[in-house]
Formats: sequence, structure tokens, C-alpha cells
Amino acid sequence: MPNPIMKYFEYSHLPERLQKVSKPFGDMAVHMNDQLPECPEKSAGLRKLLEAKDCMVRAALG
Repeated sequence: MPNPIMKYFEYSHLPERLQKVSKPFGDMAVHMNDQLPECPEKSAGLRKLLEAKDCMVRAALG
């Protein structure tokens, strides 16, 4: 079953300038999701990475 949080790391729907900010986070999320076993720490790490990505995208908006 796919990890449900991964959908929030998609970036193709964003304007190009925001894709450039979001893509590195999405790439890292995919790598970590593929490499690490399912566990609470992985879930927490992906949530924190998502929070960081959201902050950086908002920073690029302002």
C-alpha cells in the first residue's frame, strides 16, 4: 500500500518557480520513503519534511 503522505510532495501542478523550490523536498521524500522501513520515526520524518517544504514554498510566494 502506498504511503498516503507522499501525495503531498507532488509538485507538477505548481508554477515553474514553485516547482524549483518544492522538487528537492519531493525527491528526498521519495528517496527516504523507498529506503527506510515503515515505522513511526519514518512517518514523523516525512511529516516534518512536508512542513519544511510547505514553509519554503510559502517563502517563495512572499
